[in-house]
Amino acid sequence: MYEQYKEKGFEILAFPANNFGKQEPGTNVEIKDFCFTKYSLSFPLFSKISVKGDDIHPLYRYLTEQSPFPGEVEWNFQKYLVDRSGKVVARYHNRTKPFAQEIVQDIERVLAAR
Repeated sequence: MYEQYKEKGFEILAFPANNFGKQEPGTNVEIKDFCFTKYSLSFPLFSKISVKGDDIHPLYRYLTEQSPFPGEVEWNFQKYLVDRSGKVVARYHNRTKPFAQEIVQDIERVLAAR
């Protein structure tokens, strides 16, 4: 998806979190090495953060409490779509595949808006 839309201004920002089943127990270096080796990532992978609980990162505090799509992150791979102006325009369930029709349509709509 990143490769398909990056030339139009699309970015993927990935934030590893160990809040779900202890799936990200490693260090930032270990997580980065694993993701880039196993999945050949070509988009930014940020440092591990907490997406829920007492130590929730400020970004996820905003997304889950103050954005137009509030609600706790249920599991890894929950996705948010943010437009060029920084407005959160959609939230997708963790089970929604990246190339699901609703995500593709929303991305194309957001990228077409200038």
